[in-house]
Amino acid sequence: MLDREGYRPNVGIILVNHKNEVFWGKRIREHSWQFPQGGINHGESPVQAMFRELYEEVGLKPEHVRILGRTRDWLRYNVPDNFVRRESRGHYKGQKQIWFLLRLVGKDSDVSLRATNHPEFDAWRWHRYWVPLDAVIEFKRDVYLQALKELSGVIFRNQESRYLRPRQFYGRKHHQGGRGKKNEAVNQQKAAKEKVTLLVE
Repeated sequence: MLDREGYRPNVGIILVNHKNEVFWGKRIREHSWQFPQGGINHGESPVQAMFRELYEEVGLKPEHVRILGRTRDWLRYNVPDNFVRRESRGHYKGQKQIWFLLRLVGKDSDVSLRATNHPEFDAWRWHRYWVPLDAVIEFKRDVYLQALKELSGVIFRNQESRYLRPRQFYGRKHHQGGRGKKNEAVNQQKAAKEKVTLLVE
């Protein structure tokens, strides 16, 4: 189902825990990470599609989460031709998404990556809100940045603006001169030594 401009309606999900860390999923048999997302079927509302995708990809039901907010408008990204099926090239441009911010009110153990026979992820973990965009496939990065920035105001509205640091998303692509490069290298070494809990099913 495409709109007149060639974009498929889609939903994206930013799921946070009580620490405002986000669910970060590793795409099955790949080295890229992303948020849950999926298409809106004919006759579905964005909310209905969001709850369906939440269960299909993460195994969570409506009673496990609370909706905190959503993006005001559609956010769009174009898909390069080499990622598009040959028969769809020429009329399919990409995705337009409504992003939802959800709070997990259930337990970590409620998450199941094998809720269906077609899992999207093979591992997951909690990550600080400002995820590193260099772990995300390149053509989705700007939409991630827009969604995270817009929805950050919901959970950080009473905290200082130090949380709004979009440039740090880009990891290796964010360059600094002089001492900045040295500090960045030191910070990357420290980050590599941090112990990360990776949940695999």
